[in-house]
Amino acid sequence: MSKRRPIARWVRGAVAAWTLAFLAASGASASPADSQAGRERSNRPHFVNIATLPKEELRALPAPVPLSTYLRTHKDKAAASPSQHHGFAGEGDLRAECAKHEAQAKSKKGWIKSRFESCFKRHYDLILRDRANTEAIGRLIFDAWVLGFAYDGKRRVDFAVSVENIYVAADSGQNARTWRIAQQFSHAIDTGESDPGAAVTEPTVKRRDDLLGEWNSTPHWNLVYTSPDNGPQHRTGNLQRVQAIIDMDTAVTSPSVDPYVEVASHQNLVRFDYAGPIVGKHKGTVFTQARVELVMSMKDSTVNESALHIHDAQKRPERTFPSFVGKTVPGENDPLHRVTDPNKIEDQRRHSIKECNKVWGDCTGTRLQCDEYPFASTREGSLKGDNRFSVRLIEGTDNNNGGKAIQATYDANRILNGDPFYVEITP
Repeated sequence: MSKRRPIARWVRGAVAAWTLAFLAASGASASPADSQAGRERSNRPHFVNIATLPKEELRALPAPVPLSTYLRTHKDKAAASPSQHHGFAGEGDLRAECAKHEAQAKSKKGWIKSRFESCFKRHYDLILRDRANTEAIGRLIFDAWVLGFAYDGKRRVDFAVSVENIYVAADSGQNARTWRIAQQFSHAIDTGESDPGAAVTEPTVKRRDDLLGEWNSTPHWNLVYTSPDNGPQHRTGNLQRVQAIIDMDTAVTSPSVDPYVEVASHQNLVRFDYAGPIVGKHKGTVFTQARVELVMSMKDSTVNESALHIHDAQKRPERTFPSFVGKTVPGENDPLHRVTDPNKIEDQRRHSIKECNKVWGDCTGTRLQCDEYPFASTREGSLKGDNRFSVRLIEGTDNNNGGKAIQATYDANRILNGDPFYVEITP
């Protein structure tokens, strides 16, 4: 099953579900009020992104102030200090790094640091317009965070979620104390990328829909997704892979305001597996959109010949064998894909050695070995049939060290059969 059609159907349904839920909560009659769907609005105030409005429209609106200040000046009880957050290990470090990748972090998929850490941070600046859609009568500013943690050794993924730094401005009788922010998580399984019986156990609480004051005092909440562990079955070919699509929807509502809704404002693609020793720890979970790179240096004396060979294949393929006009070799811009079948790997290795023998003769009994790139453990190896590969005689110890570096990358990133990765050679 492809990902696109199921997701598209789910998104359309989610838009309608969100809108109906929020209208019901506000006591309003059903109307096409989703701010992101581009449909006609009911005759009620509504939130829009500040980027869609001319600056002069904001001049009459009071300057936004911290929510705690607003609550005090509007005769509400003093806002409570934020409650202590009981988060997951590594949150502080990931937050600090995420802040340095602002452009990526605010995208739908967020900034994916690695196969085991992801971060989403989006700054919202919303303007409340009047029912005639001509005047700004309110403003809501906040930061939404989602920190994701997958695990090498556990079929589990954790999300630390929060709404922080809330600022408001209100005019024309608007009361920001009635404004609410909602976050709702849901998941789907891509059956085409999963093994039979794929299942995900979702958290008990998947939605938080609170007044601004409640977010201000308790900004954080956590979610944990797991996948049932049925014990090792990898020897029979069942890796218990579960490709999950985990979405977060975001909305802003009020009893007198049409809901502002973003369906799938943040999305994670997460894979659970029980692949066995072929990837080190027998089971684990990864963010599959992470870019995995095998990095080797030409200055590293333990693999400098392997690194130079790959560098020539990627940058100067005319220096490599087999040689032909217009040759290109993948791995730098086009990914390689792992092969785990030992028979296929050995067949490619034998074929590469034959290619080496054609150019340099049999090196058996010497310190030299036939090095191949792309590697025998990839689909793009010498038996793919397009001759976009290179073979070269290099020092045997160097060749063996290069092989260890490849395996270490597979293990460190839970690279399964068919998973993509890239190769980067540094000077």
